[in-house]
Amino acid sequence: MAIYENKVSYTSTNTYSTFNNLTPQTEQVWIACHGIGYLSKYFIRYFNKLPKQHYIIAPQAPAKYYQTKDFKYVGASWLTKEQTALEIENVLNYLDAVWQNEKLKDLPINLMGYSQGVSVVMRWLAKREILCSNLIIHSGSIPDEFESDVFKDKVNSEVHLIYGNQDEYITGEKLKAQLKLAEKLFGNQLNVNEFDGKHEVNQNLLKSLAEGFKTI
Repeated sequence: MAIYENKVSYTSTNTYSTFNNLTPQTEQVWIACHGIGYLSKYFIRYFNKLPKQHYIIAPQAPAKYYQTKDFKYVGASWLTKEQTALEIENVLNYLDAVWQNEKLKDLPINLMGYSQGVSVVMRWLAKREILCSNLIIHSGSIPDEFESDVFKDKVNSEVHLIYGNQDEYITGEKLKAQLKLAEKLFGNQLNVNEFDGKHEVNQNLLKSLAEGFKTI
């Protein structure tokens, strides 16, 4: 018996969530990718402390699943170890479509990834002709595939690496390796922000960062 794995291309539709309004008064735009298990419509609520002049876009990971055996709660994942290269390209094409749909020219763009979303936004930034004002790496792992100069001239202002000192997923040698990798990739642009907490979105720290971002 011969089993073959084949590929086919087709058109797919996905959603994404936004918070605040994109108006002439908008000063900053955030594109924030959630972690595994989230839906964007819930994840985006973590940004409700940001100023109303900040427009938030939360893309939605495409692979949805039931999180419990009672089939009640739905979560989503960006990528798995299965067909990773193919799925990365699918995800990046989806982010391209969000970008084109929002028409975000001439506005400061802040890219943020939380947990699994870190690898998504960093690959998008690395592989596409886009620039960002600030890059926020929140409680997630930087992929080890990047060359040291891949982000050169990609981040106009600063890179903020955020993690909780009680995060069960970022400890010991892994934390040391991530900090070393971040320093190699971003040099003097890197700011490390450690907070007292576990693997969770730190709303107060995001608000503090947002208030310090340069306006247009």
